[in-house]
Amino acid sequence: MKPILLVEDNPNDIELALGALAAETYAEDIIVAKDGQYALDFLYRSGPHTAREPGNPILIMLDLKLPRVDGLEVLRRVKADPVLKHIPVVMFTGSGEESDLHTSYGLGVNAYVVKPVDFSDYATALKMIGRFWTQVNQAPPILLLT
Repeated sequence: MKPILLVEDNPNDIELALGALAAETYAEDIIVAKDGQYALDFLYRSGPHTAREPGNPILIMLDLKLPRVDGLEVLRRVKADPVLKHIPVVMFTGSGEESDLHTSYGLGVNAYVVKPVDFSDYATALKMIGRFWTQVNQAPPILLLT
């Protein structure tokens, strides 16, 4: 099992996500990146992550509006990288703006989900995303090897 990378800057959303995913068994760990630069450092094993074990997350849940490096730039870099581009990226964001949706899909996002306002719906959406991408979806062989 591989970790899920949750890229989220809102402390309340982080708490809700970790609470919703705590009982799930489809990931060995949930790595939280509170800004886009931290997420990129994790993925590229740079900055505070130079000593981390090799391997990529099974899934990236990415917020759109982030400090330092925004979600679209993280998505752009991940999908442009020959090794990282195979990691499924789900934009999990509060933005339902059509332009954000078009831009995200144009950059190669695998799914775009607007965060539900109701806690129960929020938790259900997160669990469904995690289950689909880690248990239902067949990951490409390159992702299983990294």
